[in-house]
Amino acid sequence: MYYRNLRGRLASAVILSVFTIWTIGLTLPVTAAGSLHLVGNPNISTFSIVAYDPDLREWGVAVQSRFLAVGAAVPFAAAETGAVATQAWGNMSYGPEGLALLAMGVDAQTAVQVLTGKDDQKLFRQLGIVDRNGSPAAYTGSECQAWAGHKTGQNYTVQGNILTGGEVVDAMATAFEQSKGPLADRLLAALSAGQDAGGDSRGRQSAALLIVRRGGGYSGLSDRAVDLRVDDHPTPIKELKRIYDLHLKTFGMLSYLYSVTEFEATGDPEAATACLDRCLVMAESLPDLEPVVLNAVAWSLAEKGRELERALALATRAVKGAPDDANIVDTLATLHFLLGHHDKAIFLEKHAVELSDEPEFFQKKLDHWKNGGTDPGFDALE
Repeated sequence: MYYRNLRGRLASAVILSVFTIWTIGLTLPVTAAGSLHLVGNPNISTFSIVAYDPDLREWGVAVQSRFLAVGAAVPFAAAETGAVATQAWGNMSYGPEGLALLAMGVDAQTAVQVLTGKDDQKLFRQLGIVDRNGSPAAYTGSECQAWAGHKTGQNYTVQGNILTGGEVVDAMATAFEQSKGPLADRLLAALSAGQDAGGDSRGRQSAALLIVRRGGGYSGLSDRAVDLRVDDHPTPIKELKRIYDLHLKTFGMLSYLYSVTEFEATGDPEAATACLDRCLVMAESLPDLEPVVLNAVAWSLAEKGRELERALALATRAVKGAPDDANIVDTLATLHFLLGHHDKAIFLEKHAVELSDEPEFFQKKLDHWKNGGTDPGFDALE
């Protein structure tokens, strides 16, 4: 009963986001280190976008630079909190300290003011923040190397330095506003538009994509839904897209399924429904998914009574791929039952009983259905 046990385990899981708590009046550790930083480290000249998706409740950062391993320096994000990009003569303490401020309920604009207000090297910094409500704020110090600037809009901020010109951030903003789909796709579209408009005037070397969503990490035990980096490559955005496509096929569907469970457990049915709908679209568009993944989506839809005909098509695909799996056959039987195909459901449930080494769950459902019962048996009539 793999997926039933998995759902039960995930429903009781508590995902902990641990933050270091800082006071509003903190003194940032840059007075002494700042000068050494400016002398000893290369400039993180780059263009980035920080953004929020209110439907799927995702926060993310995408970045490209002529800088080695930019993903290790610029992006920071925490689910249900916000996201930060710190660049130019980057002060990396802005990342964790910015998230700590956002976790305390500070808005993005105030967080920017607090972080830069205590930094005696702030004129060399560039910073973009989106808070838990999607409100953006940005800062570009007057000593950042030209072209440098930023642009904010609904649920996003774009910023860059040592760019070919202001058209780079304009193109990124337009691409984000006009694109559709999940946040990762829109962030990658913005990066591509920025590069096509000229990008970093020194060239390109690395890129990164970070997306956080409640329960969206591996096995649902973290919030890091996407964390991909191209550290050194002649066409980093193209390579980042290739890796992202692999990520979607390998982890994307299960990531959203885990988030469905987490959002339900935390009382956010709208986000849970949005994640499940995303799963359905992905399942229908990806031809080579594993049967257990198709089955998980179909079963989740069945439990919620959503898109039953489309769920039936997924379950049929799953059975074709794994005809001897009792769990998968049971899902198909259950969907037929929900759609009123009772004879077909009973026939398939008999087969599930025959296939299973532990048939009690399926036998209870079968007996109930044969006796004219109306319960679909999601919990084996317990």
